[in-house]
Amino acid sequence: MTKIHVIGGGLIGMLTARELALAGRDVVLLERGETGRESSWAGGGILSPLHPWRYPDAVTQLARWGQQHYGALTQALAANTGIDPEWTQSGLMWLSTDEKAEALAWAARERYDLGVLEGEPALRDCEPALATGFAEALFMPSVAQLRNPRLLQSLRAELLRLGVAIHEAVEVRGFVTRGERLKALVTHAGELDTELAVVASGAWSGDLLAQTGLSLPIKPVRGQMVLFKTEPGLLTRMVMHQDRYLIPRRDGRILAGSTVEDVGFFKQTTDEALAELKAAAFAMVPALERFPVEHHWAGLRPGSPTGIPYIGEHPHMRGLFVNAGHYRNGVVLGLASTRLMADLMLGRSPILAPAPYAPATETMDL
Repeated sequence: MTKIHVIGGGLIGMLTARELALAGRDVVLLERGETGRESSWAGGGILSPLHPWRYPDAVTQLARWGQQHYGALTQALAANTGIDPEWTQSGLMWLSTDEKAEALAWAARERYDLGVLEGEPALRDCEPALATGFAEALFMPSVAQLRNPRLLQSLRAELLRLGVAIHEAVEVRGFVTRGERLKALVTHAGELDTELAVVASGAWSGDLLAQTGLSLPIKPVRGQMVLFKTEPGLLTRMVMHQDRYLIPRRDGRILAGSTVEDVGFFKQTTDEALAELKAAAFAMVPALERFPVEHHWAGLRPGSPTGIPYIGEHPHMRGLFVNAGHYRNGVVLGLASTRLMADLMLGRSPILAPAPYAPATETMDL
């Protein structure tokens, strides 16, 4: 049986490898650094787009499928590996948004339970830690979160249990073809023969695919976050105001995020972002001023123009598939996108119509 090589050891790559392994395929996972250490680790783990009403229907469909299946996945991973990804249905509040009409129309159309909290008492009854001065909020109680570093740890253990070969510090730099068919991967250590491979390299996917003549507008977008070490129970809901959010973990830690910066592959944190994120956090939950920042980090998201990921076979290289460009929604979209990817590779009936996600046929001069 032909081995399938998955290029990229982040969440998308690992979920893809899992789907293929569960289907009985021989899978090799290749990662240029360490598995689960780029944007998959750096994000917040909210199982919803931050402003879901802003996105095309193709994003909503992927998100909905993932939301329906993540709970079962995390239960299975915890049982199989002993590492609990901490799926938690904490709900998400949007404070004083000026997109109320658009949000409610979207929720009615897509049949999501989105309510309106009016008046400060109603808001503080839902989340007592909120600052005063907020008069209205939208609230979606069904939104869950998970602890993405723990998800990645459990997925890695699950892949090893399923017999997936994981090779770290292996950088794929190009492809060898015969006619229009993939024949090998070019790595820093030589060529690897293969006739089936998936590019799931996050922010690096665009540059790698450009060598094949496929021009996909995937680029790195830096996001910075901070972690407060607080008391358990200080905050129970995920809270968002404007473009900043807070995510309470089970152990009392609270994540505050995140910036959106077009700085190329520069992953350094900045004092300016730290100050901005702290100020936004204090404005939502003033009690956070009493607690220290435990960690401040940055990650590189795989930015794409509309947030619709590219999922499908390369338009002019048979055997090479793409699953990339999830931008800010890699976790919530990842479960459905990898299931769809496996469906297409294995000739199964796809969970969603694949046309909206097909990699563009635009080419560029080499």
